[in-house]
Amino acid sequence: MSTVEVSPQDGQCRSDPQMAGPVVRFFRLIRFSHTIFALPFALGALIVAARGRPPLRTLLLVLVCMVAARTAAMLFNRLVDWSLDQRNPRTASRHLLLPRSAVFILLLIASALFLFAAAAINRLTFWLSPLALAIVFFYSVTKRFTVATHFFLGLALAIAPIGAWIAQRAHVDLAPLVLAVGVICWVAGFDLIYATQDYEFDGREGLRSLVVKLGIRRSLRLAQLLHAIMLVALLAFGWLAELGSIYYGAMALVAAALVFEHQSARRLDVAAINRAFFQSNAFVSAVFLAAVCADQCLR
Repeated sequence: MSTVEVSPQDGQCRSDPQMAGPVVRFFRLIRFSHTIFALPFALGALIVAARGRPPLRTLLLVLVCMVAARTAAMLFNRLVDWSLDQRNPRTASRHLLLPRSAVFILLLIASALFLFAAAAINRLTFWLSPLALAIVFFYSVTKRFTVATHFFLGLALAIAPIGAWIAQRAHVDLAPLVLAVGVICWVAGFDLIYATQDYEFDGREGLRSLVVKLGIRRSLRLAQLLHAIMLVALLAFGWLAELGSIYYGAMALVAAALVFEHQSARRLDVAAINRAFFQSNAFVSAVFLAAVCADQCLR
């Protein structure tokens, strides 16, 4: 029997959870490939804050904080939604990847690593690290009492560029806050698109879902509005950070990727949504980081 199967729920080809090694199962459980979404915004903020030359020590510690915080957040989400995920056809096999006890232990390790790395950066990142961890954990329970869960997910990712800025300058300025607004709108917009796949399940389970409340069509229109606001925020960040023409030119590529994502979502095809979700958003974050790096290096 083949160890690879095609899931009709997500349109992706994936291995049998029982056949993969423990490291592969762990990465699959936390969706490690999606780390690429938030990480470039944190690195971009760090590079701008350091005027193109962040110290290697700070850079490495920020990377550790980013990966550890996201890993802890995903593990906490899996624990909180353990029984819920088993009832959702799209996520029904998640609990087969690792035992619940192992997930809990890994959550403690990831959380401790984040707090240790944050403490090693500067005093302000140390004092703010428990708050940051609380914010990324809080997202996982919001779907039980509010339809604004997509915005809480955005907030969880948006604290990354603020934290990276503080790691370099030991204080916060307006520029990273504006960038954070852009990240919130970007994440909320693409999460709304992704959540259309769970429209029927969320309705059956009685979960507080903005997609269920608004309907799929209006949710997609709201996602378009949020991504338009994101573009404005990215332009405003460029102005506040005194970035140049290379950065502004790259924003046209970001806009094109978002248009592609929304065109794919309009077809309401699960496979197309998944492809557009990963490809477009990975492209957006990568273009942002490349534009910041090019701007700072060519000055």
